[in-house]
Order: sequence, then C-alpha cells, then structure tokens
Amino acid sequence: MAAFAVKSIDHVVLTCHDIPATIAFYTQRLGMRHEVFTSKGVERHALLFGNQKLNLHQSGKEFEPKAGTVQPGSEDLCFVTEHPIEEVQKSWKDNGLEILEGGEIVDRTGAVGKLKSVYCRDPDGNLIEVSNYVS
Repeated sequence: MAAFAVKSIDHVVLTCHDIPATIAFYTQRLGMRHEVFTSKGVERHALLFGNQKLNLHQSGKEFEPKAGTVQPGSEDLCFVTEHPIEEVQKSWKDNGLEILEGGEIVDRTGAVGKLKSVYCRDPDGNLIEVSNYVS
C-alpha cells in the first residue's frame, strides 16, 4: 500500500514543433490563457485552464528534467467544459476545424461518470477530446 495518495494533476507537458501555433490553437479553440514565465533563466510558455496548466516544450530544446521519450503528437487529452458540447461542435465546424468520429458527438466514460465528447487534433497531432458530463 502506498504511503500517500495524490490529489490532482497540476500540469502536463506538451512537446511541440511550433509553440506559437500551439498557443494559438489552445487559446482560440479551447479558451485557455497563455502565460509566459521564466524558470532557470529560460523563458517558458504555459496554457492555463481551471486549476491546471499545460507547460509547452519546444521539440529538441526540452526543459530538464524531461520524460524518457518525448515526441510531439503523442498525447491523448480530455478536457471538460461547462459549455454545451453542441456549442463546441458548432464552433469547431464553423471555424473549419476537422472533428474526428465523423464530426459527431460520441458517448464516453470519464473519471467521474458518463461523457458526451467531440474530438479533434491539435497542430502536433495530439488527440484532443472536449466533453460534458452527463447528469
């Protein structure tokens, strides 16, 4: 048995080919907030949402320490929104973003219950799921 239990995720790191394109996608398509900060004398970028953030690493210039194998496009992330999933779907369609799963809203299971979800890919090919919990 573990001596402790984790409570939540603080941040996830995305390794990116093009940080400005990644910032544009997540701020314009998902409503995240871009933050610039300095760590160990290096300017860094993060995308904030809720009580979490995505730290962005430039491919080939990752901040240390880093994961054993870093590769742009290897993430599969699910984000929860309070906005109706139909509005997300419509916004993405209206703005020319390809919606996976035939453009449809699909049923999934999340950490605390059933979800209605739509899927797309970010500029690096990461799988992005945006969901509503079903009551």
